[in-house]
Amino acid sequence: WCLLLPRRQKKTASHAVTELENTKDCSQARKPLLCPSHPTEELQLFCEQCDQPVCRDCVLGRHRQHPCDFTGSVIHRHGDALRELLKSSQQHMDTLEDVLSQVDEMGSAVRSRAEAVATEICLFARGYVKAIEQHRDRLLKQLEDLKVQKENLLHLQKAQLQQLLLDMRTGVEFTEHLLMSGSDVEILVTKGMVSSRLTKLNSVAYSTHPSVDDRIQFSPHERAGQCCGYEVFGAILNKVVDPARCTLHGEDLHSARQNQLSGFTLLCRDTTGERMGRGGEAVRVTITHKDKRDCAVKPTVCDNGDGTYCISYSPEEPGLYAVCVCVKGQHVQGSPFTLMVRHKFREHQGVFHCCTFCSSGGQKAARCACGGTMPGGYQGCGHGHKGHPGCHHWSCCGEVKESSECLCGPPSDTSQRSLLRTVAL
Repeated sequence: WCLLLPRRQKKTASHAVTELENTKDCSQARKPLLCPSHPTEELQLFCEQCDQPVCRDCVLGRHRQHPCDFTGSVIHRHGDALRELLKSSQQHMDTLEDVLSQVDEMGSAVRSRAEAVATEICLFARGYVKAIEQHRDRLLKQLEDLKVQKENLLHLQKAQLQQLLLDMRTGVEFTEHLLMSGSDVEILVTKGMVSSRLTKLNSVAYSTHPSVDDRIQFSPHERAGQCCGYEVFGAILNKVVDPARCTLHGEDLHSARQNQLSGFTLLCRDTTGERMGRGGEAVRVTITHKDKRDCAVKPTVCDNGDGTYCISYSPEEPGLYAVCVCVKGQHVQGSPFTLMVRHKFREHQGVFHCCTFCSSGGQKAARCACGGTMPGGYQGCGHGHKGHPGCHHWSCCGEVKESSECLCGPPSDTSQRSLLRTVAL
């Protein structure tokens, strides 16, 4: 052990190292071991305190007060302790060997699993590359078809314009030649035919702009569905939003209630009038009070991702508002428009009854806003009597629709007392 430690350490620098084979020979020859401090004395005793063999001179010297005993008496106890340590060490050795075996097996398993995952990655990558290549070919095919379509439309328009231009040039040249070289009689004879021809040519409708545009875009971040089981991105966009063709829809487009959530829908279309089918447009909505400059409603614009946008708002002040809806800085169809915000929905304060006589339990002082009365001093309405609307109605305002808004304003103290009495009864 001392041989394994560095020689420069103080605690092992002075130790003498003996070959194990030599000690084995000495043991077999039963040669006595002499004390290193007293070379003439044999090591026959064992100092328990210092845990080392000693000779008699050592016991009489620096080990005088230490508990000592003969080596033959303590060898069994110390030998048993060594055997227990040896047994424990052997168990640890077995455990270590088992762990090392498991480590080796796990190393093999890791390598095998890594190779299997590498194969999966390669298969995935090959499939992904194949899907991307197919998607690329599909995009290029779409682009080629779109180009051919636009070119065909341009060729058709060009042919029509060229034919119209040729007809006009022929008519103009003929008319100029007639006016310059024809006689008075010839001009008068052909005037009707020439005028009819030129008038007909001038009335032919034609577009002053190319029938198509060059608006072809590629959006690399656009989801394009799946190809060969893989999700792919990238789409050709040939639709461009046309604010003049975008429309507004909804029941709350021109009317709303105070402190009530309302809204409408914006439908975006392209230059041909077709629905865009995708979102992402720059939509801006402003709602401002016409009479109060500092009063404005902050709307919320929700992009549905399909070419429609939900605009919701909750006005706090009643009155007339101006609403502007712009896409890419331009007003859409129907913008700007006016919005009327009515007062908060007035709940009924009375009861929805058939008549005052029934709802009040026959009280004569109970009144009803329908204005009906009964004979015998009754101040309220009754079935079949004068003023009764002939159906169920609200006692506060006489409105016959149960889900309707109350037609009367805030009740006065007098009417409130009478009304409360009716409701209580």
